[in-house]
Amino acid sequence: MKFNDVDARLRVFETAHDHCALPGLYLVARLDGRGFTRLTKEVHPFEAPFDERMRDYMVETTRHSLDCGFRMVYGYTQSDEISLLLHPNEDTFGRKLRKYISVLAGEASAQFSLQLGAVGVFDCRISQLPRQQDVLDYFRWRQEDAGRNSLNAHCYWLLRKQGRTVGEATSQVKGLSTPAKHDLLFGAGINYNTLPTWQKRGVGLYWEDYSKPGLNPVSQQPIATIRRRLATNSELPLQEAYAHWVGTLLSAVE
Repeated sequence: MKFNDVDARLRVFETAHDHCALPGLYLVARLDGRGFTRLTKEVHPFEAPFDERMRDYMVETTRHSLDCGFRMVYGYTQSDEISLLLHPNEDTFGRKLRKYISVLAGEASAQFSLQLGAVGVFDCRISQLPRQQDVLDYFRWRQEDAGRNSLNAHCYWLLRKQGRTVGEATSQVKGLSTPAKHDLLFGAGINYNTLPTWQKRGVGLYWEDYSKPGLNPVSQQPIATIRRRLATNSELPLQEAYAHWVGTLLSAVE
């Protein structure tokens, strides 16, 4: 058996279903924690419904994912998920989707596990979006999801702490309107509107330019150089203002 012959015959089984994103399409990768409800409530108990440690782990995992070898524009995290907007001209691996999916899931899983000190696993999927407006709608969608989940989580865990069972709390929250959920919390002394913004809207990370003072090695005169760094926004705007803000990040690289 000659290696080259076998290699040529079998490699096709690995690549037969390779799909590459077409040029011009915007790519957004979404990473979701696998079994994170059990991981964060039973295996490694965190404060419910939100814990600053878990927030920090997710932010650091997002930060790592934005700087792990791909050109990225923006990262957004809420709850146990991360969304990553790739640069429009990103073409690593010939835009093979299986490469992006496997590498990003592996990088995020590894970084989160290091933060947690135990195994935490993410899966990954990629949306191929034809228009910039679709990108903006995507991130508005995920932020809206964050707000809905946040309000429900605060209501659910309030009821659980008041002695309701899992089923009772779930059923009661499901049957309430949004104003009624606010009233439920307010009746227990919780003004949802004054809770930390990151709990309701998530956290955004993006690249920014900054000036770093230095010294010209020849003239020994002070100079300033422009560098890039990742910035974190824990006070994201809402709805159309949020879409506009994301749009400015994307327009800056196009």
